[in-house]
Amino acid sequence: MNIAFYKYQGTGNDFVMIDNRTNTFPKSNTNIISNLCDRHFGIGADGVILIENDTEFDFKMIYFNADGSQTFCGNGGRCAVAFAKKLKIIDLKTNFIAFDGAHFAKIENEIISLKMIDVEEIKVHENSVFTYTGTQHHVELVDDLDLFPVYEEGKKIRNSYKDPGSNVNFVEQINTTTFRVRTYEKGVENETLACGTGVTAVAIAMHKIKKTTSTLISLPVEGGNLEVSFTEENGVYKNVFLKGPAKAVYNGNITL
Repeated sequence: MNIAFYKYQGTGNDFVMIDNRTNTFPKSNTNIISNLCDRHFGIGADGVILIENDTEFDFKMIYFNADGSQTFCGNGGRCAVAFAKKLKIIDLKTNFIAFDGAHFAKIENEIISLKMIDVEEIKVHENSVFTYTGTQHHVELVDDLDLFPVYEEGKKIRNSYKDPGSNVNFVEQINTTTFRVRTYEKGVENETLACGTGVTAVAIAMHKIKKTTSTLISLPVEGGNLEVSFTEENGVYKNVFLKGPAKAVYNGNITL
């Protein structure tokens, strides 16, 4: 089977994008997903995103981690919006459905603002915060993020959580509104250059533990800069928006 694909990236988080509105892609075969994401023997990506038709929304986004597991991905969601515009499914605004529910997004000057789910349950521990922003996230403040062993420590913490585990975000505070983030992602099982649900979790966690009073947070990641805004009322975080670029890298065909 010959499949047309596009490669997109959002602050270095990269994805194989496939138009599956004809439902021809063998999405039940996780080996194919893993092979597409393999950086040595496949296209190479953090995940695979399928765009499909939906009866109630503009489109359906299906996201697979590199190991074939399904979840939601914030940067993937922004790339899905850019890809849907490329396919002329949408123009500058959209409502789509994904693994964690419905999402609204808009495109302004090539920057995509994606509305994330509301966040209510936030578990504050002595040295970390845990929450769900479309997938599971552990957030931990550290000193000297440049030298911190993200892979080694991230792997340990990721596996300390019960199945399906947790993404792990290590955070260094830069100032009252800026937090630098490095993330170990489950499903990829490595550090990635960015994680959209991760920086969302960080922004909310830092506000929750009063490291910031701002509701607009800047989040430098290894692949660029992201921004998260929200409103908070009685401990519930709503109107959560993840904002950043999403760009096409190349396209081609691959034989499965």
